[in-house]
Amino acid sequence: MRKLVLFDFDGTLADTAPDLAAAANQQRVRRGLDPLPEAHLRPWSSYGARGLLKAALDIETDDPEYDSVRQQFLADYEAGMTTHTKLFDGMTDLLATILAHDMEWGIVTNKAEYLARPQAVHLGIDADCTVLVGGDTTGHLKPHPASLLHAAKQAGVETWQCIYVGDDERDILAGKAAGMATVVAAYGYCGPETATIRGWQADAIVDSPAAIWPVVHQWAKELVEKAS
Repeated sequence: MRKLVLFDFDGTLADTAPDLAAAANQQRVRRGLDPLPEAHLRPWSSYGARGLLKAALDIETDDPEYDSVRQQFLADYEAGMTTHTKLFDGMTDLLATILAHDMEWGIVTNKAEYLARPQAVHLGIDADCTVLVGGDTTGHLKPHPASLLHAAKQAGVETWQCIYVGDDERDILAGKAAGMATVVAAYGYCGPETATIRGWQADAIVDSPAAIWPVVHQWAKELVEKAS
């Protein structure tokens, strides 16, 4: 029986916050403003351009200048998106362990494919990635389940054969709506508020990439037992 472990990208698979924060700060510098500390912008990294521009410039999506500012932010980010981005500690070993146990893994992110795919190549994980679905792949962003349903279809597996790991409530909502088991990556950008995270009602909460494997292993074991 095939089993597919799907990961959100930003804040789950890779620590992209330094490069995202740098792009957001470039927009401040363009306006003669001082850069903000990365720690201030880091929690907004899972929200992409919308969240980071709100945090950096207090600009909303209905602002007349938003579209042009967003395009400049994305251009700046694309130019420097591999400067400091790296896999979270322990993620390389986790991905290798998944493959060693005859499972597959993939990526489902709200980040556009034209940004996510080059980053996967830069991180050296593209060859082993069974499926990569971006926020522009289906026309729907999480918490809509379309991207997860598309990933399962592209991989040729049923949704119950998938488990989704993410660091934002939208990830958990999308995973549950798609009929997948879900795991909160509490080491990511969602913050350490355990009480809030527990309210998302995911199947598990982990505080490090190393803690994901025991959850995945138990989930896979239960799948086999149900099928036998």
